[in-house]
Amino acid sequence: MNTMANALSGWGLWFALAGACLGTYFCRAIGVFLSNSINQESEIFRWIAAVTYAMVAALTVRLIVMPLGLMATVPLWIRILICALAIGVMISKPTKRLVAGLLTGILLMVGYGVIR
Repeated sequence: MNTMANALSGWGLWFALAGACLGTYFCRAIGVFLSNSINQESEIFRWIAAVTYAMVAALTVRLIVMPLGLMATVPLWIRILICALAIGVMISKPTKRLVAGLLTGILLMVGYGVIR
């Protein structure tokens, strides 16, 4: 155990950081070079977009229905009510909907925490 801590405390951390940076920027560079030859309207990109939206929706529902931590202390009906009110604000305003909806949800949740 002590040798592992010594290896990670010295040069090992710098090598790990350098490897992570090289891996990240290498993948980004490949994306930049290939970006001109990719058709963004193709079926594969439409599928990737659909999967991405589905994952965001699933994570959002999971956060509302089965939260962890402090959010779990808020009753389910209040979480759903705050979500519905924030969505209502987003739908009702024709411009700048996202910021207004997010602020509504945040302020209502903080307000509930302060009142409680």
